[in-house]
Amino acid sequence: MTTTFADSADEAVAGIADGSTVLVGGFGLAGMPFELIDALIRQGAGDLTVVSNNAGNGDVGLAALLRAGRVRKVVCSFPRQSDSHVFDGLYRAGKVELEVVPQGSLAERMRAAGAGIGAFYCPTGVGTPLAEGKETRVIDGRTYVLEYPIKGDVALISADRSDGMGNLVYRKTARNFGPVMATAATTVIAQVTEVVPTGGLDPEAVVTPGIYVDRVVRAEARRLTVRGAR
Repeated sequence: MTTTFADSADEAVAGIADGSTVLVGGFGLAGMPFELIDALIRQGAGDLTVVSNNAGNGDVGLAALLRAGRVRKVVCSFPRQSDSHVFDGLYRAGKVELEVVPQGSLAERMRAAGAGIGAFYCPTGVGTPLAEGKETRVIDGRTYVLEYPIKGDVALISADRSDGMGNLVYRKTARNFGPVMATAATTVIAQVTEVVPTGGLDPEAVVTPGIYVDRVVRAEARRLTVRGAR
């Protein structure tokens, strides 16, 4: 597989279909692929299932996609924050579905998809509403719940740099969910702040090999502050 380099974010997200499951990187605002999400809003795909750590902050990124009415279901760990007013309003109005998945389980379910694991047993959530209706098993005296992989049709991720082969490196906490999402989706689209020549990255620093990356687009880093932060 050869990574292609798009001239614009709009070109990068072309072809995403209605009803797709879209994995979206980011931990709050850190590592959120803002330019790709904005392009997806312009592209028009709807009835989407979005998998992310949380359900949007303020009015940008995932929150903007939700406000545009393009999302049918959100799968996340933290649907509510102090500034998640867009999701809160839609959920209370019955306009979006929600599946809450513990953070570690969310990451592991995507990792399992990338590793070809059919299912796995995990102790997280046992005895809570999150385990209702799921198969459980006692192993060495401890109860575990059966979890299934989360696969994406598309992953939208943000990285710091790419080389000419699509190998990616990330910047600090912006690394978060990008690496596992890149292994778990059929089509992986990355926005980066810089593209360097092949050989310009230290091989030891590469986190996501280019074999996982289908499209790359260069986008300016967006500086955002969380409401109330100093």
